[in-house]
Amino acid sequence: MGDMTVSTPPRVLTVAGSDSGGGAGIQADLKTMMAMGVHGMSVIAAVTAQNSLGVQGYWELPPEAVRAQLDSVLGDIGTQAVKTGMLASPVLVEVVAEVLGRYGAPVVVDPVGVSKHGDSLLAEEAVETMRTRLLPVATVATPNLWEVEQLTSVKVEDENGLRRAADAVLALGPKWALIKGGHLPGAPVDLLTDGAEEHRFAAERHDNRHTHGTGCTLASAIASRLALGNDVPEAVRAAKEYVTGAIAHGFPLGEGIGPVDHAWRWR
Repeated sequence: MGDMTVSTPPRVLTVAGSDSGGGAGIQADLKTMMAMGVHGMSVIAAVTAQNSLGVQGYWELPPEAVRAQLDSVLGDIGTQAVKTGMLASPVLVEVVAEVLGRYGAPVVVDPVGVSKHGDSLLAEEAVETMRTRLLPVATVATPNLWEVEQLTSVKVEDENGLRRAADAVLALGPKWALIKGGHLPGAPVDLLTDGAEEHRFAAERHDNRHTHGTGCTLASAIASRLALGNDVPEAVRAAKEYVTGAIAHGFPLGEGIGPVDHAWRWR
């Protein structure tokens, strides 16, 4: 290497489920982190058997395995930001919230309730734990409209409802709420607010059904940008730009819904 000094990139930890199909979950998170120029690390909370057609099954890891992974990574390596995804059960949500609340790095919570195919990924009784334990330690929560309804009972019919949804989510304790309006009719708009300032992010709608992994990818990109030193609105703006490109380049895979392209900037 000669005189070159090698510096360690910022580190980002994902705590989520594994997606055997490689398009979402831990796999999407790590690909996103690499694309954003940070070092990705993972704590696997659940293993799914899934492909382009759906989720055929999932098995959560024992709480002690999740806690040991967290202690292992945070104790030796440390992290500049954390992203949480599929946590499956109340006890896992509890363990993760407790450890992250103590650790103190920014946390992006993607409150995963259901997959693209409509498969439930969160036990009914875990919704309450997510609400009362995990959301209060979140720097940013990134629910889609279905997850907003699951967490707050607020149903959004159009863009006017986004702020009401955001306020209901903020009431649960995160510093910022990013309400993803992509499933509303018309041009997609996401609303980001901390209760005081408000930012709206519009993106063109890509006529591409290969969107598996968008939620995981967005949350991981936000966490990556926070680790790189961005403030929350700037992190969300940069993450949205990355995800919009990834959706535009989504490709077919198997018989069903293909993934977004995490490597689109390199192709």
